[in-house]
Amino acid sequence: MPRPSFSAQLFALWILVAVLCGLLTAAVWLMLSSALGERVTAAKSQATAACTAVASRYDLSMQRPGETNLDLMHAVLDLVLIRTDGIEGGFWTAAPAKGAPNGFLAYAFPTYEGSGVKRDVPEAETPLILRTLENAASASQMQEDVVSSGGDAVVAVACPVPRHTGLFAWMLTRAHPPLGPYGERAASILAGVLTIIVVLALFLALALRRWKRNLTRLEQALAPAGAFEQGKRLERLGEQDLDQIVAALNRYVERAERLQREANALSTQLAQAERFSTLGKMAAQIAHEIRNPAGAMRLKAENALAGDATRRGAALKTIIEQVGRIESQVTSLLALTQPVTIDARAVDPHVWLAEIVQSHESRAQCRDVSLHAEVETGATQPVFDPAQLARALDNLVVNALRHAPPGGHVTVRVHGAQCAQGKRLRIEVIDDGSGVNVAERERIFEPFVTGRPDGSGLGLAVVREIASAHGGRAFLAEDSNVTRFVIDLPWRPY
Repeated sequence: MPRPSFSAQLFALWILVAVLCGLLTAAVWLMLSSALGERVTAAKSQATAACTAVASRYDLSMQRPGETNLDLMHAVLDLVLIRTDGIEGGFWTAAPAKGAPNGFLAYAFPTYEGSGVKRDVPEAETPLILRTLENAASASQMQEDVVSSGGDAVVAVACPVPRHTGLFAWMLTRAHPPLGPYGERAASILAGVLTIIVVLALFLALALRRWKRNLTRLEQALAPAGAFEQGKRLERLGEQDLDQIVAALNRYVERAERLQREANALSTQLAQAERFSTLGKMAAQIAHEIRNPAGAMRLKAENALAGDATRRGAALKTIIEQVGRIESQVTSLLALTQPVTIDARAVDPHVWLAEIVQSHESRAQCRDVSLHAEVETGATQPVFDPAQLARALDNLVVNALRHAPPGGHVTVRVHGAQCAQGKRLRIEVIDDGSGVNVAERERIFEPFVTGRPDGSGLGLAVVREIASAHGGRAFLAEDSNVTRFVIDLPWRPY
């Protein structure tokens, strides 16, 4: 499969950078969110355990249920919370009590890192603590609540004290970001890095857009009907890399123009040389074709002068045959040099083909070759020049009889064929001879091309000219088992 263009690859790279930026942002956010969530869960668990421990220890330490002992409350809070870092808490009563603002009875924060012992309930978190305590009082069971504050999360837990109606223990703790005190700074740096990457991606997108526009201009210039194929020089695009390509293409145009001028001069010389070569070849072939019969006639004439009447008669007969051979060659040569005149008319193919085949039966019998005809044309008669087409068919039949082996078969078939151009007349001559050489198949219809030492190479050339004059063509079919020459003509050429 074809590879994508360079601009498409760069665009895909830009898309990949943008997607990676989005994935990186999402991954950091998910990491921070999930880590903070885990911290919140852990803080809830510690606060719940501390609240349960404070409530149960106070209940076990009280001898008389229902009494309020503030000193014992502070002692229990200090004893339990000193073991859990970062948790503060106290006791709260749902019933109004003297000296207990908002119901808070006792408070402790043993692990407070400031100076002195912290004994005041945090004012900022008081609404959260009260809301949690009120929910616990309404449900008479432990309650939890979480409030996010900036990058931190505040966790409040309230639980009832056993056997002390209206008395509750409460705990407060904070879940900090997983990166510690430098997490916000690290997140800011990461956001800055992502911003730079996004800006670079946008810059890359603009550069890709300009690059693609220039590539499109270059592609249009290199298109099949573009300026480059018209031999025009290309304009510079303002891109250093592309301008180097444009300069190389312009040098190529200049070199192509120079080579074209040289090629035109060489073509003129070659055409002149080919004309002389063709004339020389034709003259040599004609001289060869005439010299052989002329030599045979001279020899027979000398024998006739030196012999009796019987030998003179045989010699004259041979001389007449050789004269006929020369006349046939000259006629074929004239047929190639003069246009074929077609006198087309409707012809009965049965009668026409029977006469042609009958004229070749004696030759077929002498070579022990079976010659027969087949006609399948239907009711309507084709239109062609019977005399000219008979000349073409004679050449094909003679050629087939020469190549068919003794005991072989030659079939002349005339039939109609339907194709996209309409109805066609097909004349086929088939023999089971040795066939035509692969090297000669392409040139077999050219003048003076023959596979026989005694052949002139004009017969098939005449066939091609006659078929062309009818608006058709002559060709050698690509059959593997037999040799099949075909004349394909319009059923009615006019």
